[in-house]
Amino acid sequence: MSEHCYVRAGSVSSLIGFCLAIVCFMALAPADAVAQGQDCITCHEQQSPGIVAQWNDSKHSEAGVSCADCHQAGDEDIDGFEHHGQRISVIVSPKDCSQCHVDEFDQQKGSHHAKAAEILGSLDNLLGEVVGGEPAVVVGCRQCHGSEVKIDETGRPTADTWPNTGMGRINPDGSRGSCSACHTRHSFSVAQARQPESCGKCHMGPDHPQIEIWNESKHGILYHANREKMNLDSEEWVAGKDYFTGPTCASCHMGAGGDEGVTHDVGQRISWTLRPPVSDKLNMVVYEDLSKKDVMGESPELPAVGETHDGKKVTEVITWQDRRDKMQEVCIQCHAKPFVESFYTQYDNLVVLYNEKFAKPAKAIMADLKAEGIISKANFDDQIEWIWWELWHHEGRRARHGASMMGPDYAWWHGLYEVSKHFYTDFIPELKKVAGEEKAAELLEKYVYSQDGHLWHRDGISDDVRQRIQNFYQSRYKQ
Repeated sequence: MSEHCYVRAGSVSSLIGFCLAIVCFMALAPADAVAQGQDCITCHEQQSPGIVAQWNDSKHSEAGVSCADCHQAGDEDIDGFEHHGQRISVIVSPKDCSQCHVDEFDQQKGSHHAKAAEILGSLDNLLGEVVGGEPAVVVGCRQCHGSEVKIDETGRPTADTWPNTGMGRINPDGSRGSCSACHTRHSFSVAQARQPESCGKCHMGPDHPQIEIWNESKHGILYHANREKMNLDSEEWVAGKDYFTGPTCASCHMGAGGDEGVTHDVGQRISWTLRPPVSDKLNMVVYEDLSKKDVMGESPELPAVGETHDGKKVTEVITWQDRRDKMQEVCIQCHAKPFVESFYTQYDNLVVLYNEKFAKPAKAIMADLKAEGIISKANFDDQIEWIWWELWHHEGRRARHGASMMGPDYAWWHGLYEVSKHFYTDFIPELKKVAGEEKAAELLEKYVYSQDGHLWHRDGISDDVRQRIQNFYQSRYKQ
């Protein structure tokens, strides 16, 4: 790659600074690289004019960054091939982008987004590839999570792994991720990436409906009502300063506010994990190579900075409370601190209710059924496994995400209502069917009816409560 003087996104704060960057570029850019870039434009204006139009409208174009600067491949690149006298690569990876965007790359490389392709070895992938089928996984799961891009004998990506802009895409150069998943090529717009629709491509649907929940929330309502006031093109885009209403996904999870700067680690401010069957607090260990590891638990044993942990030197430890403080620092730019703290109390209470009343009992029952050979150790070959899967993976996630993002209908009707309904009317009846009445009664007494919150199901609703309900309906509906 040619060694140009690039402009880092968000770093140009004035017209003078921008002009100096252009002068620097023109002074240092090799003439052949400029010519190569012009050759690309001349051809693609005829072959794919939309691409050229997008680039023309971009900050890259303004800064003199051409097609060749991003797509040029070296002799050592396995995904390089000859193209009209130049050796290029179709794939522009995060490693390629890091030539200019160093901080963004360093933040992203250990993030949850960069690890998204780890689904390839998970239950989700088993469900897709085995129960569903490979073609569905290619156009479904992998388009959000990412795939391992394979290269054919000509140096081009194979059709079964490309196109793909999954967040954790495994690139031929070893880097993970796809910057164009959020900053869509070839305009690579910061304003576009700040809008919720970019996140909603993946964060939607029955098991993680963040975009639907956000749209229902006051945040979403305010954003849609005040979109023209959001200053989405602002260089800094600081909450409470450049905009003060309708935060987007990027505002809370990545944006600047108060003492918090911009980050491309989207999970750094998340203090609960809402993904697994049972939620837990999230602590983060950062290593010298910028990789990161989540350590679960409210008060786990964490390594100290400077120690060796998992074979690597620890450079930073961010506890779950630290992560929460980072998120709250952004929240308080538009909300009073007591408001924010009370919101977190309500959120925590819902997660604990889901964990203790439904998730932990059901998970323990499933473990006992497998340990005792009542159901097989294989996944998804017993009806009760499908019920349990949807209880936590769909309904339980919806309830927890609804509480986390102030979406009341998802917290209850699409969430905990569905969890409780299917726990009592599907999970428990299926437990009795597969385990038998006697064994089921033993497991229910041990894990379920040991909690007061479930006793109504075993003993029935008391006459006093039933009478109060009847009186209310008679008074309100005259029936």
